[in-house]
Amino acid sequence: MVVSRKQNDGKFFQTVKRGEIQELKEELHSPDKGKQKDAVKKVIANMTVGKDVSSLFADVVNCIQTDNMELKKLVYLYVMNYAKAQPELAILAINTFRKDASDPNPLIRSLAVRTMGCIRLDQVVEYLLEPLRKCCQDPDPYVRKTSAICIPKVYDINPELVEDQGFIDILKDMLSDPNPMVVANAVAGLAEISEAMKQDLIDLNNKATIPKLLAALNECNEWGQVFILDALSTYIPTSAGDAESITERVTARLSHANPAVVLSAIKVVLKCMEYVENSETLRVLAKKLNPPLVTLLSSESEVQYVSLRNIRLIIQKRPGILSADVKMFFCKYNDPVYVKLEKVDIMVMLVSEKNYEQVLLELKEYASGVDVDFVRKSVRSIGRVAVKLERACERAISVLLELIETKVNYVVQEASVVVKDIFRKYPSRYEQVLTALCDNLEELNEPEAKASMIWILGEYAERIDKVDLILDQFLDSFHDEPAVVQLQLLTGIVKLFLKKPQQTQDMVSKVLKFATEESNNHDLRDRGYIYWRLLSTNPEATKRVVLGDKPGIRDDSQSIEKGLLEHLVLELAMMSSVYHKTADEFVTRLATTAPTIEPTTAAEEDELDEEDRQVRRKEVAHALEGSGAGALDLLDLGGDGPSSSGPAGPSPMPKVAVFNSTQAGQTGKTGFGVLANVTRESGQIKLNMTFSNGSPVPINGFAIQVNKNPFGLAPAQQLVVPDIAPGASAEASIPMAPGQLLSGTQPTNPLFLQVAIKNSLDIFYFNVPVDLAVLLVEGAALTRDQFTQVWQRVGDAQQSTISVSLSSSMDAETVKRFLAFDNVHYVAQRQVDGATLMYMSATTCNNCTITAEVSVPLGGGQVKIGTRTETASLVPIFEASVTKRLTTN
Repeated sequence: MVVSRKQNDGKFFQTVKRGEIQELKEELHSPDKGKQKDAVKKVIANMTVGKDVSSLFADVVNCIQTDNMELKKLVYLYVMNYAKAQPELAILAINTFRKDASDPNPLIRSLAVRTMGCIRLDQVVEYLLEPLRKCCQDPDPYVRKTSAICIPKVYDINPELVEDQGFIDILKDMLSDPNPMVVANAVAGLAEISEAMKQDLIDLNNKATIPKLLAALNECNEWGQVFILDALSTYIPTSAGDAESITERVTARLSHANPAVVLSAIKVVLKCMEYVENSETLRVLAKKLNPPLVTLLSSESEVQYVSLRNIRLIIQKRPGILSADVKMFFCKYNDPVYVKLEKVDIMVMLVSEKNYEQVLLELKEYASGVDVDFVRKSVRSIGRVAVKLERACERAISVLLELIETKVNYVVQEASVVVKDIFRKYPSRYEQVLTALCDNLEELNEPEAKASMIWILGEYAERIDKVDLILDQFLDSFHDEPAVVQLQLLTGIVKLFLKKPQQTQDMVSKVLKFATEESNNHDLRDRGYIYWRLLSTNPEATKRVVLGDKPGIRDDSQSIEKGLLEHLVLELAMMSSVYHKTADEFVTRLATTAPTIEPTTAAEEDELDEEDRQVRRKEVAHALEGSGAGALDLLDLGGDGPSSSGPAGPSPMPKVAVFNSTQAGQTGKTGFGVLANVTRESGQIKLNMTFSNGSPVPINGFAIQVNKNPFGLAPAQQLVVPDIAPGASAEASIPMAPGQLLSGTQPTNPLFLQVAIKNSLDIFYFNVPVDLAVLLVEGAALTRDQFTQVWQRVGDAQQSTISVSLSSSMDAETVKRFLAFDNVHYVAQRQVDGATLMYMSATTCNNCTITAEVSVPLGGGQVKIGTRTETASLVPIFEASVTKRLTTN
């Protein structure tokens, strides 16, 4: 009967008829409880599909006085939904909530407290405190557990009140509750408040606390277990015996069906293993961690991915746990590509002299696939295995040779990069691969692959036939190549000259001329001059510099800095362990305060009454209406539309140092510097950067991420940067698309863009300053009618007026021309009391309109600028931008 009724509830979602609101109102007041319940269900259905039924609030709340539990739940659901959007309406139901909090039925008591906690309104809190305090001591555990989780919700609304009223102490007392679910919810509540207060409220050093948590662990539900295990993971055992005792109680959770419980239990065990001194106990614990980790790999793809990201941390922390199970990470044909990529990384981390044959054969199989990204990753991983294990290098080279023979473009290119790394690690060995690479030169068209091949040609010039002819082919297209190829080609030809000076005299002269006289790249030019000076003064010193021993390399591309690793292991099963970042790096807490309207700064505006304002509006409207009367020069040069004179785009800001090479990245690495600016070119916003490498190793593998921002600027394409050699630099320019990564926050003054650059060295965070002019759109001048509508809609009361002292004498035409540089467009003008009043408009890339009245005295001097916009937070930024333009020339 119940199933049948639930299936029929779909009828409530049928299309709403005209006039149905009135019908619902009548049904809500029906004496028939069945009709009343159906009416509330219809209201909930309309609410669910997005229809505004807030007009029925009083009628729905009237139905709350009922003994029918289903009807009461529906009404509470309605109240909770509209309390978020219209919290003032929810106050109407407060008395009912307080009454229900004392109802004999524990379900109704808990429902009332939970609903009041969900009404995010400060006025409700004072009515909630006493019922909540009473429910915390309720004889029914269901009511107590609901109250425990309600306290952090109230704390979020009014922290001071919760602390003053002693609710945190009540929550601490609930840790001793005999009911395990109450304990679990108390732990969850204290953890949430602890995060907000930035201090630990759970006293785990109290000898009685840990046994109570461990006792509750066995009896509460799965999410309660997660909360308790997360709390236990922060406990520092007092002795080895204490640590062993905790692991003994927790290891039973390793076989739980919920992956969150399993990972939280693993986190506790790993923490306790730090304090266990008995090696046999450590071996047993490591053995116990193996099966649950392997079992996680049989879950659905999304859970697999989260598990794999956590497993990478666990393997780096304790490699022995999964050292014998590399086969479990072999990819299945139906694995999503994001799972496959993670598995390949873990395979390389687990590779050893015992299993490298299996791993290389598996990677060879993957390199024959059809997914380009996965194939590239597989080929690179073969190189990582070779660099990691010298014993595996011979086999890796033979696999790479077989892959090169396939002549698949992207496989050959990745193989070229990989072989370069192998030659760096093992110089003068495995030269049999040189012939295969030289036979496939026509396949190379990517900068990184070309640069790697040129490095090999220069390094092994004496062992390759006709190497001068091969490099000469690259030299023919020198000016068309990216900077990374040009730099490598310059070095490669200098190496060739030092080894074969007689045959390559003309070639080295040609490349040095290209680099020093015909290139605009500073790094290339500087390197060319250095080589030229060295070759002309001391050839022997040049050999020692250019042909000297190279520093060894090792594969640490997937390793995490020790301090960060320790932190992430303590946060297994959380988002930090998936992103491999601390929470502060990706969690943004936004202020919820309403934006304030900038007050007018003109003292006389405060004294204007409504009549004065009406007169003022008419004056402006008259000035913006046609130009036939002759008294007003409304449009520039007598035209009928906005002026198009003057440059259309803003003058670019120079690049500034946003990250110095002495600053440390996320994991503490230094040596990476960034110069950057944001410009607008031909209607396109661009982020321009110059990267410099002050570290002793090449930097590659670049990726960019931009934080959410008020204008939604986001990269319109991937960041492509060639390898940057030590001491070199590279340029990058990325188009930015507005409206993509909106933060929902007000813009700051000054404006800036938060950027993260990831590369093989580290992850680096910095702010790039942004000029408002870059965000203003070309050719977006308002018509006179549009200007008048915005100007009058904002009104005098919200106008902000400033005075700007000009750096030089300017007339109205000069001011208009200067503002045009920044895409502030002319609309109209008129003469008033010895001054020219110009009306200007600007539109941001996210369609916010700014209007301004610029008053320029006929004899020069101070310019007055009155700004009106419906986006009040833009006013100080616009004023600062205009002031900068008019005072800097």
